[in-house]
Amino acid sequence: FFSCVHERYWSAVLHYCNIFVWFSYSPSVLIVTYKEPEKSSSQFGFYKQAEWRPDSTMIAVSTAYGYILFFHITSTRGDKYLYEPVYPNHYIHTPCFPSVSLILNCLLPYSLQSMLEDLLVATSDGLLHLIHWEGMTNGRKAINLCTVPFSVDLQSSRAGSFLGFADVHIRDMEYCATLDGFAVVFNDGKIGFITPVSSRFTAEQLHGVWPQDVVDGTCVAVNNKYRLMAFGCASGSVQVYTIDNTTGAMLLSHKLELTAKQYPDIWNKTGAVKLVRWSPDNSVVIVTWENGGLSLWSVFGAQLICTLGGDFAYRSDGTKKDPLKINSMSWGAEGYHLWVISGFGAQSTEIESDSKSIVKQPGILLFQFIKSVLTVNPCMSNQEQVLLQGEDRLYLNCGEASQTQHARGSSAHPEHKAAGAKSPFADSGVESQGLSTLLGHRHWHVVQISNTYLESNWPIRFSAIDKLGQNIAVVGKFGFAHYSLLTKKWKLFGNITQEQNMIVTGGLAWWNDFVVLACYNISDHQEELRVYLRTSNLDNAFAHITKAQAETLLLSVFRDMVIVFRADCSICLYSIERKSDGPTTTAGIQVLQEVSMSRYIPHPFLVVSVTLTSVSTENGITLKMPQQARDAESIMLNLAGQLIMMQRDRSGPQIREKDSHPNQRKLLPFCPPVVLAQSVENVWTTCRANKQKRHLLEALWLSCGGAGMKVWLPLFPRDHRKPHSFLSQRIMLPFHINIYPLAVLFEDALVLGAVNDTLLYDSLYTRNSAREQLEVLFPYCVVERTSQIYLHHILRQLLVRNLGEQALLLAQSCAALPYFPHVLELMLHEVLEEEATSREPIPDPLLPTVAKFITEFPLFLQTVVHCARKTEYALWNYLFAAVGNPKDLFEECLMAQDLDTAASYLIILQNMEVPAVSRQHATLLFNTALEQGKWDLCRHMIRFLKAIGSGESETPPSTPTAQEPSSSGGFEFFRNRSISLSQSAENVPASKFSLQKTLSMPSGPSGKRWSKDSDCAENMYIDMMLWRHARRLLEEVRLKDLGCFAAQLGFELISWLCKERTRAARVDNFVLALKRLHKDFLWPLPITPASSVSSPFKNGKYRTGEQLLKSQSADPFLNLEMDAGVSTVQRSQSWLGSIGPAHHEIDTASSHGPQMQDAFLSPLSTKGDECSIGSATDLTESSSMVDGDWTMVDENFSTLSLTQSELEHISMELASKGPHKSQVQLRYLLHMFMEAGCLDWCIVIGLILRESSVISQILLLIQSSEVDGEMLQNIKTGLHAVDRWASTDCPGYKPFLNIIKPQVQKFSELTEEQVQPEAFQPITAGKTPEHTGPRAEESRGPSGHGSLPQGEVGGSGLVGRNEEDAARAEEDESFQDGTYDCSVS
Repeated sequence: FFSCVHERYWSAVLHYCNIFVWFSYSPSVLIVTYKEPEKSSSQFGFYKQAEWRPDSTMIAVSTAYGYILFFHITSTRGDKYLYEPVYPNHYIHTPCFPSVSLILNCLLPYSLQSMLEDLLVATSDGLLHLIHWEGMTNGRKAINLCTVPFSVDLQSSRAGSFLGFADVHIRDMEYCATLDGFAVVFNDGKIGFITPVSSRFTAEQLHGVWPQDVVDGTCVAVNNKYRLMAFGCASGSVQVYTIDNTTGAMLLSHKLELTAKQYPDIWNKTGAVKLVRWSPDNSVVIVTWENGGLSLWSVFGAQLICTLGGDFAYRSDGTKKDPLKINSMSWGAEGYHLWVISGFGAQSTEIESDSKSIVKQPGILLFQFIKSVLTVNPCMSNQEQVLLQGEDRLYLNCGEASQTQHARGSSAHPEHKAAGAKSPFADSGVESQGLSTLLGHRHWHVVQISNTYLESNWPIRFSAIDKLGQNIAVVGKFGFAHYSLLTKKWKLFGNITQEQNMIVTGGLAWWNDFVVLACYNISDHQEELRVYLRTSNLDNAFAHITKAQAETLLLSVFRDMVIVFRADCSICLYSIERKSDGPTTTAGIQVLQEVSMSRYIPHPFLVVSVTLTSVSTENGITLKMPQQARDAESIMLNLAGQLIMMQRDRSGPQIREKDSHPNQRKLLPFCPPVVLAQSVENVWTTCRANKQKRHLLEALWLSCGGAGMKVWLPLFPRDHRKPHSFLSQRIMLPFHINIYPLAVLFEDALVLGAVNDTLLYDSLYTRNSAREQLEVLFPYCVVERTSQIYLHHILRQLLVRNLGEQALLLAQSCAALPYFPHVLELMLHEVLEEEATSREPIPDPLLPTVAKFITEFPLFLQTVVHCARKTEYALWNYLFAAVGNPKDLFEECLMAQDLDTAASYLIILQNMEVPAVSRQHATLLFNTALEQGKWDLCRHMIRFLKAIGSGESETPPSTPTAQEPSSSGGFEFFRNRSISLSQSAENVPASKFSLQKTLSMPSGPSGKRWSKDSDCAENMYIDMMLWRHARRLLEEVRLKDLGCFAAQLGFELISWLCKERTRAARVDNFVLALKRLHKDFLWPLPITPASSVSSPFKNGKYRTGEQLLKSQSADPFLNLEMDAGVSTVQRSQSWLGSIGPAHHEIDTASSHGPQMQDAFLSPLSTKGDECSIGSATDLTESSSMVDGDWTMVDENFSTLSLTQSELEHISMELASKGPHKSQVQLRYLLHMFMEAGCLDWCIVIGLILRESSVISQILLLIQSSEVDGEMLQNIKTGLHAVDRWASTDCPGYKPFLNIIKPQVQKFSELTEEQVQPEAFQPITAGKTPEHTGPRAEESRGPSGHGSLPQGEVGGSGLVGRNEEDAARAEEDESFQDGTYDCSVS
């Protein structure tokens, strides 16, 4: 058996005929053992139960044979300690006590209970004995239980029935001081409460009450602070009763029971309740059962810990874990420890043969706990931090104080700050902390309390954190200490006698930079209120000390006021202000008002918390004067779970003198108290104001244990209209949350808490070691930070009460929160689940109201579809009956251009409608997605349409959110084409020239996909849509979009262009096309410099430089080299290595056709950004000729004396080039059109790039192959139109047009030759590609110009198809984003 003394520093353990007395310290020390001699032990029997005298000077022990032994505890060595310090800075104050025994013979005792002066003994013959602690019976008679009347309540007075049978006796009892009576459990399972009617304790004066329905009681425990009696029952539940103040009857407050929902396997297999124990601070109760397991509950029934999850589990090797069975348990000092005597004896029979070595005799186990600050220091409830305290450490939920808010946040919205929030460490610290700070991670910030302080002041009794979460103060046995999270340093009293001279009695609180605390001064025997400045040394010289009349029990700070509750049941208000007297800063405290509460409070110990708030029944609109709003303070008092409010009395005259000093103003008296709520554990309120979120900031939040939470919400009239007289101005709304609340974030609509999870500790222990076996029996607990949204509960409660307007105001004020969409979704989901699965018809369903409410917000469509996707299919009809037809909602999404949401609706339509309908809607969405360039969605839609077509419509495709690897046809071919420019044309095998084959059927993944199912009608249907889109893009001259479209969707652009050459792929209006391309590719129109006539470049000078560097523009494919995916450095090396053969190619390549004037300027234009990959094409070519050619150019160049006009000319040329990315894209398109034989488009792109080589190349093609006469005619008229347009509107084009004039003339002649014979021959579109493609290749093959590119081309189709996919995604991105720094993987 185990028993602890009232202050919990002493513990007595009974073992057969021995008593062990332990001194609870850190660590606990065994200080005395008493062993009963054999002779007397055979006379008394073994020890059964022990009870301490309240002043811890005696222990009474009952024995098996009906004796009570009294042991005196006396000190033997005076000032000496049992354990002397080995080294000076570590010592334990542990006096040594042997014990003397006094023996008294009495009848068979059954239950002992200590009263203040007497010991009450219940014996098994149904008698109650009152024995004095000195061992005297005081001459009083024993009371026979059969003579005590029992009734349902005290009003039925003496008419109560007697316990009508002879063998009734008390099995367990406990005395409750605040109720003045005994809670008892009888041997037949009945429970009751015996109270003396008058002060005399005799049979005539006793009266009992009992509830009629309980017949399986096993044990009892009493909570003095909340006046509760917890009766354990054989069914495994605990019934908690309170006494009705008016009738005196026992009322059931709540039950502590496991539910099948939480513990489906074991909720009804725990057996009877074995023991129930309330913690020393009366805030929690611990329960254990006959079959093992341990659970911890808050005062009003919220479950905090239950080890059953891990106790009845199976280990990884398949063996079953034996739960810990507890014979006796008792709380240690401050509730940080639970002393447990484990009962292995009963288990020894059930243990398997291989683990015989298990400990057979009971062992003493010590469980450690951490608790919330609110249990002992309730003034912390206006903070927004969670602070847990252990015996030697603190757990905080605010992250590292030294870091900034964003660096710490790892939540989904790290950049989000609450509305109006600043960094938590800004100067104006009363703001709400940013969400990421408070929700950033699940780990705790642990602060170890200074060992120097703990040595003489263990354990920690109170702690407090300031509003910013930067400083913590802790209080131990004597004095206090504080710690800064920024500097990571503790500050202790310099003078240890000052520390040991003060005992903090009423808690402590932070006010700005000051610590405010109520303490008892031991040397002066005086109660005091003290204020210490954080920044100064911890010394009474720097403290402001105010004397108090009576002992302070509770203290709280509100704005610039300190509110104190004292042992004489009075409340005192003080004002506190900062004072600077020269160098020192102190705080001044003045008494403002005293309020006596003795009429309302039966016992001061019953007051759980007292706080001042700005909450009142009037919600600020009805208050006339600003002063009144400022003084609208009410006192909230938690009296044993009853929340009582006292407001200022405004019924008297409201006259104020303007000139009176604010401190001298007379404060209004308080009205009589009003009860707001029952079963209240904690209260949260804030003094901040925020016009936008008045609902949340002016509300009062209550935690009610097992009943969840309540909020006392203000109701505001809309648009400042006059409030209705019949509407109340506040409403109390209850709601359930899944966590135990420890802090409320007012603006963020969040509750913070801590959750305790018991896991199976499956260690690889060796079973032959008894000690390790014991460790494994401990429950392995993990405490994690957690948070929960509560807004949807409040909105729902308002809608239930037809307060939709208030719900809307509240929701709109919170619409900026990052999880607001989730709030709406949760509300819709919960109502839907409840109503759609209800077995009875619902008379007034809420779902239509909720649906209508959600339509007020722009997120309506997403909310509905997300909710539907997370709900089972069976409930969809019920949902859409309330919110509307999914077809209509789909169309709304399309109209609102919200394609991703529309795609989600498509999946719902696919399940609810026939395939034809979903195909029709899918086509709509596909076309819109194509139009908007949502390529991811397009790819998903292609897959979706195929699934419908191939009969897979039964299985819905996955949501279009995950990115599918993009497939590309022509683009992938082209990229790998420039795989190695250093490869010279000579060593390229001839087989690589079969270009057309490669193009017509790409061998990449996309090619397989399209060809495999080409006979499938569904594929045809998709292809038709893709073709239609491509046609539209070409007709609208949207080449950039066409390029993206082809690259992203794997559209085979070249083969399609071949078919469409004479139809969609014709250029009807060259001028329009030119303008449109300039605009799309951000390509500037060329400008004519003023001095263009005298430009030296006109006169054909500097041929050396021209000839060498013209090669850049001479070959359009050369500049595409950047697509090869090599880094700049590698590329330049490959160029240098190939300078021999490749350079020769370049020179010959540039030897034909008229020279181009501005080629020389190219290197300069990109010289500035050598570091960017973007400039790779031009730069590397020029840098590769470093061997001597470049120097030659340099010498030539340095001999020039550039005039102003020439410089102007150079700058003009620089200005007339577009972004590098556009250049790459244009060259890509040029290549595509060239391959497909769309020469008119090639001409347009050549004009834009202003490269004569492109024009001459086309000319060569036309000469060497049979080109469609109509196209030639079209090109001719187009060029004339451009010439006319340049003459009138864009003179900048004239110089270039002049350069290519000879080519154009040659071209005109060709056209005239070809048009005559071919004018009357019909040309089929289908035939053309076959003719042009190969012929074009043939004609280009021999010419020096084409050789290098063809070498590359050959490589493209056959080399490295596998590497294509890797680079593809990167390429796609770079193709479609708007910025122009080209990124090539």
